[in-house]
Amino acid sequence: MMNLMRWNPWREMVTLQNRFNRLLDDPFFRTEGENAEDVGTWYPAVDMFENDDSFVIKAELPGMEKKDISVDVKDRVLTLTGERNHDNEVKEKNYYRRERSYGKFQRSFMLPADVDPDKIKADFKNGLLKIEVPKPEGQTPKQSTIH
Repeated sequence: MMNLMRWNPWREMVTLQNRFNRLLDDPFFRTEGENAEDVGTWYPAVDMFENDDSFVIKAELPGMEKKDISVDVKDRVLTLTGERNHDNEVKEKNYYRRERSYGKFQRSFMLPADVDPDKIKADFKNGLLKIEVPKPEGQTPKQSTIH
């Protein structure tokens, strides 16, 4: 089970500021010549859930390759980093619309205590990264028979 954190109103202000910054990152607000590399970073969409044996993190990383992604664990923090490189297939400089984001990203997730980093598994297939973090032995649910 993940740790509960005390509500902090200042954290909400940071979240609001990040959402506002992403709004200004929208292609509608960009001036001519700006692209995602100039404006800022992007954040891949992530789903987190748990099953009986592990915590699972799924990250959408379309158009990326394994060599551009890194998963590190240090001090109970799992950090996902990478870089989606700019696609230079179009030779013309006049885009009508450019919505895909490029550049570096980093996402961090706090892990429960007693997780063995050596047992974490990561699989990347068809632009979807799946990370499985096995639950510590004491946290796996055990079912008791009712007599």
